[in-house]
Amino acid sequence: MNAESKDQQTPSFGVAMKELESILERIDGDGIDIDQLADELRRATELLELCRGKIRTAEVEVNQIVQQLENSDER
Repeated sequence: MNAESKDQQTPSFGVAMKELESILERIDGDGIDIDQLADELRRATELLELCRGKIRTAEVEVNQIVQQLENSDER
């Protein structure tokens, strides 16, 4: 799998959050069977890791930008 096809399969932060919200609604509802619950929880875990990674990446980028701004102010 090349990087381009991986990017096409990886949801954006917003899409991942919407899917997580949808999963939570289904889990909160009555009538979900144990097999479906396990699948939903597995997918939710994947999405949480994806979102955490995107947040960490954004944090690093913001810190780099702030550092660049601070360095340019010192000149």
